[in-house]
Amino acid sequence: MTPTDQLRAMSEEHSAHNYHPLPIVVAEADGVWLTDVEGRRYLDMLAAYSAVNFGHRNPRLTAAVKRQLDRVTLVSRAFDHDQFGPFVSELAELCGKDMVLPMNSGAEAVETALKTARKWGYEVKGVPAGQANIITFEGNFHGRTTTIISFSTDPDAHDSYGPYTPGFRTVPYGDAEALKAAMDDATVGVLIEPIQGEAGVNVPPSGFLRAVRELCTARGALMIADEIQSGLGRTGTTFAVEHEGVVPDIYILGKALGGGIMPVSAVVADRDVLGVFKPGQHGSTFGGNPLACAIGREVIAMLKTGEFQERSRTLGAHLHERLGHLPGDLVREVRGRGLWAGVELHGRARPVSERLMGLGVLAKETHETTLRLAPPLVIEQDDLDWALDQLEIALKG
Repeated sequence: MTPTDQLRAMSEEHSAHNYHPLPIVVAEADGVWLTDVEGRRYLDMLAAYSAVNFGHRNPRLTAAVKRQLDRVTLVSRAFDHDQFGPFVSELAELCGKDMVLPMNSGAEAVETALKTARKWGYEVKGVPAGQANIITFEGNFHGRTTTIISFSTDPDAHDSYGPYTPGFRTVPYGDAEALKAAMDDATVGVLIEPIQGEAGVNVPPSGFLRAVRELCTARGALMIADEIQSGLGRTGTTFAVEHEGVVPDIYILGKALGGGIMPVSAVVADRDVLGVFKPGQHGSTFGGNPLACAIGREVIAMLKTGEFQERSRTLGAHLHERLGHLPGDLVREVRGRGLWAGVELHGRARPVSERLMGLGVLAKETHETTLRLAPPLVIEQDDLDWALDQLEIALKG
């Protein structure tokens, strides 16, 4: 057996089969390139679902990690540390908000935002106890906790996990009239992905995010933007909601906030929203730990230069221009913004991703017929063009 076969056999034997990975075993990574255990190199066109926006082992981020590893890594929130205050202050400034509640995974941050909206609804808006509802959208993906999958419309994520958490209403994505009809005086929040990533990089109709903002304002509900995949430079702006000039009440951040190194997430909002929490009412042992804060601070500093947003805008325009010329008999539709695209095929996407791997490019399918492309934002145009050349070959079989 080859080293790849041996390691994959161990995974198959002893790991729960909750993923269906491509048949590759990565041993090293640098920038936009991955190397497997047998020395073969691959161009990363997935970036760990936007967690590696700044490239693998980005020198600025690894330097920040090494500095912090020599000082302190964890004290819990029982004590403050010297990275915490600067991190929450700098992240609040980046978002234009007052307060930050740090967590670890994206799903934890979504759960935190849901708890925030309900607590705010009861204690600030005055919704009668137990009656709060939150509106979500068909095709959503916000994580896999029991509460989050309760409002998922994806059978793989939802089925066989009941009984489900009540208090959610789900309407079609992009349908402002359906959202308006679903809202009432007990609606405390509207949870939305500005672009639906897992559903296939679905971009809402023009004006829809503005309509969501206006409806939330009119009905006294919180607009909650899940920017875990779409935020932090991926679409050509710091946050995807900026494409429509919208400011939500709550940002949910994750993935790239950890620099591709460790889980770092956060809920960011103004004081009249996050101020509902008192000591002991919510928390996390690892949330806001010194190492996470040191990484997050460096990510924020990098985003403040605007370099990565500009790279995503410029290279994203080139990406979509090239994808727009793919043959129509093979490609049904191309969706996305910035360095993020969903290529909807007429047939199954898994064989295409496997052929791409054989050509030295790593991408991944979602929902059977969509191939997702999301390279690290540090990719050079020559590398991007080479990957797209391989895509054209892979599509032709």
